[in-house]
Amino acid sequence: MGKAGSAGLTAGPSAGLAKGLPAGSDAFLEMLAAERGAAANTLDAYRRDLEDCADFLSGRGRDLGDAQTDDLRAYLRFLTASGMAPRTAARRLSALRQFYRFLYEDRLRADDPTTGLEAPRQGRALPKILNEAEVERLLDAARADGSPEGIRLVTLLELLYATGLRVSELVSLPLSATARDPRVLLVQGKGGRERLVPLSGPAREALSSYREIRARFLISKQSAKQAKNLKLRVPDSPWLFPSRGKSGHLTRHRVGQLLKDLAIAAGIDPAKVSPHVMRHAFASHLLDHGADLRAVQKMLGHADISTTQIYTHVLSERMKTLVLNHHPLSGAPAEKRR
Repeated sequence: MGKAGSAGLTAGPSAGLAKGLPAGSDAFLEMLAAERGAAANTLDAYRRDLEDCADFLSGRGRDLGDAQTDDLRAYLRFLTASGMAPRTAARRLSALRQFYRFLYEDRLRADDPTTGLEAPRQGRALPKILNEAEVERLLDAARADGSPEGIRLVTLLELLYATGLRVSELVSLPLSATARDPRVLLVQGKGGRERLVPLSGPAREALSSYREIRARFLISKQSAKQAKNLKLRVPDSPWLFPSRGKSGHLTRHRVGQLLKDLAIAAGIDPAKVSPHVMRHAFASHLLDHGADLRAVQKMLGHADISTTQIYTHVLSERMKTLVLNHHPLSGAPAEKRR
C-alpha cells in the first residue's frame, strides 16, 4: 500500500465519516472506499467501531491514535464484561487491527498496538438439527404428492437424509453414479475426492421410482418444443437431476426452495429446514443410534475428524437435557419423570 496521507482525501466517499476521530481516520476510511470498494454502510460500520473504542479510551485519558496494547486489551475486557457477543467483539477488534495496520504502514505511527492482542473466543455454534419425527413428517408430506415432481422431491429428501451429501454434491450427481451397485452411490466431493456412500432401503426404492419417471419424461432435443409445459421434460442429460438451467442440473438454491415449501406443507418452521440441516440430521441421528464416529466422517466426506466431532457435542447436549428432565435425582417435576 502506498502512502495515503490525509491531504486531498476529504472529498471522497468517506468525507465527514471520521468526524471526532484522530488524524488518519479519514485517510483510513478513504482507503477502504477507494482500494477495497467498501460501501457506505460498511464505512459507517467501521466508523462506529472506531468511535466506540475512542469513547472508551477517552475515559482513560487516551486518544485512539496513540492507544497502547494495554489500553486496547482493557477495551476488549470491557466489551466482554458488558455482555457483548464474542463474534461482535471479534469484529470490533478486526476493525481496530485494520486501522492500526494502516497507520503503521503509512508511517502515521511507529508501531501496531494490536499485534499482541488475541481475539475473543467465539466458541463453535452447534448445528441446527431436526429430530427424527420432524424428518418423517417431511417425508410424509413429500410422499403425499404422487406427481413426477413429488417423486423427484421424495428422492432428493431420501438421498439427503440417507447419505448426508452436501447439496452441491447431490445436485451434481451424474446419472452414472447410480448405474453400478444400487446399494451405494459414488460421490465426488471436495477436492475431487471420491467416496462410496451406502444407500438405505427407502432411498434405493425412491431412487428406483424416480429413475423410471426420469426416463419416461426425458426427451430428445428435436422434440423439446412439444414438452415446454412439462417441468421434467428436458433434453437428454448426463445429470441425475436434470434441469433446463445454465448448469444443466437442479441448483442448490432450487433444492433449498423446495425444502422450504415442503416444511410449510409439513407444518414445520421453514427456517429450521435446509439441505444442510438434513446433512446434520443424517450425522446426528446416526450417532444417536450408536454409529462409529470414523464411519460418519467417511460418509460425510470430512477430511478432518475434528469437523465431524461437532456432532458429538450435539449428542452431549441432547443427553444432558434427557438427564435433567427425566433422571429421578435431577429434581425435575414428577410428571416429567414418568
